[in-house]
Amino acid sequence: MKTVSSLKEMFEFSRKVKDRGQTIALVPTMGALHEGHLSLITAAKKKADIVIVSIFVNPLQFGQNEDLKKYPRRLKDDQNKLKPFDPITIFTPGEKDFTPAALAAGIEVEILSKPLCGKARPGHFRGVATIVAKLFNITQPNYAFFGEKDYQQQLIIKKMTKDLSYNIEVFSLPTVREYDGLAMSSRNIYLNERERSAAPILYKALNHAKDIIEKGEKDARRINLIIAQLLGREPLVKIEYVGVVDPETLEETKEIKGKILIAIAANIGQTRLIDNLIVNAK
Repeated sequence: MKTVSSLKEMFEFSRKVKDRGQTIALVPTMGALHEGHLSLITAAKKKADIVIVSIFVNPLQFGQNEDLKKYPRRLKDDQNKLKPFDPITIFTPGEKDFTPAALAAGIEVEILSKPLCGKARPGHFRGVATIVAKLFNITQPNYAFFGEKDYQQQLIIKKMTKDLSYNIEVFSLPTVREYDGLAMSSRNIYLNERERSAAPILYKALNHAKDIIEKGEKDARRINLIIAQLLGREPLVKIEYVGVVDPETLEETKEIKGKILIAIAANIGQTRLIDNLIVNAK
């Protein structure tokens, strides 16, 4: 199992792989790997000759009062989790090299970055897109894999890839969940026992809304209200947003028809969690 930290070494490694006529799949992560990440790596191994897993806690996507300093950094644990996937290449760029203080350029997919998570986290998706673009430039992948738990993120990356003419096929895979429906997330480790028992209410609310829509409900405002009322029964939940939106444009919808995305962001105690569900209305 190869671990590379140097940007130049990673670029040269990728160039040599491509010169041999082999394909590369990139799985970008911030570490603290869980089964959701591992499902992406499993899919990547089936698709490409060489798989690169990047582990980089991206400071550009954290706001001033967010959890950059306490975000879990467990490289040894992550390396152990990746051993069953060997041969695999781990890319661990240093923060000073990858996001130097003088970094002025950035990428922003404006329209898709504004709704949902973008409202409360200005600059977040600019930070995500900028670092993913740098990862694309350095690792030169044919394929890249993202999870649908971060639905808005994967939509932005797909749009960026298309608009900037990257010759990369971007795959998004279904959310991997715990036994009780909680979406797997590196931040779940922040939850204490009481908060952990409360957290699955996000997925329960999504499924409740799905059931109502599939029975014929067309009023998006009513769905918003139903979700908010259900979440409001749990005192540990503080809602950031509930969105009923077009899954391609993220525009809010008033009348539910065809395929829609229901998305939730909420704090459980001090931990911010997100979840979503695609629903096909009748």
